[in-house]
Amino acid sequence: MKISYEIVTSLQYDNKHLRHRLELFESGEQYVRMREEHAREIRKLNAIINRLEKEVAEANIRTRRNREYWMQVNEDVVKEKDKALKRKDAELVKMQKKLFSMASQRDAALDQVKDLKKELYAVRGQLQDEQDKVAGLRASIKKDSTNSSKPSSTDPNHKKISNSREKTGRSRGGQKGHKHHGRKRQKPSEVKWIPPDDEFLDKSKFKPTGNIITKQIVGLRIVLDVIEYRTAEFRNVRTGQRVHAPFPGGLRDDVTYDGTVKAAAYLLNNGCNVSIGNTSRIFSEFTDGKLNLSTGMISKLQKEFSEKTEKEREEIFNRLLSSHSMHVDYTFGRCNGKTSTILICSNNEECLYMLRPKKGEAGIKDSPLEFYDGITISDHEAAFLNHGSKHQECLSHVERYAQGIIDNEPGRTCGDLIKQWVKDAIHLRNETLAGSGVYDPVKVEKMLKRYDEAIEKGLWEYAYEPPTKYNRDGYNLVKRMAEDKEDYVLFLHDISVDPTNNEAERLARQYKRKNHQVITFRSTKGNEAFCDGLTIMQNARRSGSNLFRTATDIFNRPHT
Repeated sequence: MKISYEIVTSLQYDNKHLRHRLELFESGEQYVRMREEHAREIRKLNAIINRLEKEVAEANIRTRRNREYWMQVNEDVVKEKDKALKRKDAELVKMQKKLFSMASQRDAALDQVKDLKKELYAVRGQLQDEQDKVAGLRASIKKDSTNSSKPSSTDPNHKKISNSREKTGRSRGGQKGHKHHGRKRQKPSEVKWIPPDDEFLDKSKFKPTGNIITKQIVGLRIVLDVIEYRTAEFRNVRTGQRVHAPFPGGLRDDVTYDGTVKAAAYLLNNGCNVSIGNTSRIFSEFTDGKLNLSTGMISKLQKEFSEKTEKEREEIFNRLLSSHSMHVDYTFGRCNGKTSTILICSNNEECLYMLRPKKGEAGIKDSPLEFYDGITISDHEAAFLNHGSKHQECLSHVERYAQGIIDNEPGRTCGDLIKQWVKDAIHLRNETLAGSGVYDPVKVEKMLKRYDEAIEKGLWEYAYEPPTKYNRDGYNLVKRMAEDKEDYVLFLHDISVDPTNNEAERLARQYKRKNHQVITFRSTKGNEAFCDGLTIMQNARRSGSNLFRTATDIFNRPHT
């Protein structure tokens, strides 16, 4: 209900006037004034009476005839006095009634103002809630891979990575005195000599230096290496059975592809993320249509590779279980139209991809992390915190959340303090690794003190101005860092522990690239077989092994 300003103002003035009159009556000043006024009136009347009586007495002395007239006048005066008193009493009663009416109106106005205040407070509360909701939505819109845990692949517009190098004013490219890094020379399969010009053969003008100038043209040819085994067939004259000598290697099909063909097709499809159809087409075009691999044969390579590398994966599993520290993380893809969960475990030397039914404790079951007793390095996944003897939080995620405080809560300073602490702490570790490899206790103590100061500042700011229910990421970060300090500074006590989980994040991208190519795996077995193969390929790359030769040797193994 809206009330105009003029009505409210008029009611306020009337209220003020009536309140003043009420105060006069309550204090008794008005009754005193009325008594004094009444007394003055009585005194006046008494004076008149006295004067009249004197005049009557004098008139009686003068003439008795006028006595009755004077008496009548006296009676008239008395009547007038009574009438005046009655009028005063009536006015007093009327004023009292009016006073009571105004008091009732004042009480009603006060009740109305009280209701309006309640309505105002409710509207203000709704307005504040809507403002908090808008601030939360704005913060959600601003969230990307730089200020939250969202992966960079979800950013609609990838930001340009700023160049942190200082400008030197020199031109681009190799500088003067820089050693030339040319292309690697290959062993020639054919040597062609170019005869010198006739002009150079004139010994009076030119003499040979003894140097040979060589330049190479490097080409590529794909040649089919086909070995055909032949043997005579015999027929048993008694039974009619046809027999022949056994073929080497257990050859059963008319045409069998060896490990080189399978390895090349497998690596194109799973290592380079080329589709099955394009893999078959590439082989056909490289061999002028001589080698046409069926899509079914290419798709079965995942299963064969997985079955033949089961022992290697078991050994990797055991070595991860006994490692000092281990990076763990979940990544997600699509399988048969549903979300698939992949658990990644790594100790910076070896890694393991495992398809899991879902995240959480169900994903950890039957993995190296289930009975792991070392140090785990991960983001703030609740299931990971329950395993391992100690835990190191990923500071990359902490830095992103601190940037989120800077972007979405500009009134707070704890975000800058936490972000700068993360950078300086990681720099201290890298500097120590490049040097003696042993932390300076004084520097570590200063770094821990800065940590406490940043968290204390954050707790004070959030206590002074609590977060809204629509944006609590910054508050949750400060609260976790205050409650679980050792999980964030463990790397400052053990230099062998990485401060970030970037190792697992990089490994997750390998699976993401394949999932982006296939859009969704068609079966759980195919998805699991790809994870098994990805484990072997990633470990081969890390060990410096030739990936093609490794895959060839695996495919050339006999079937068990």
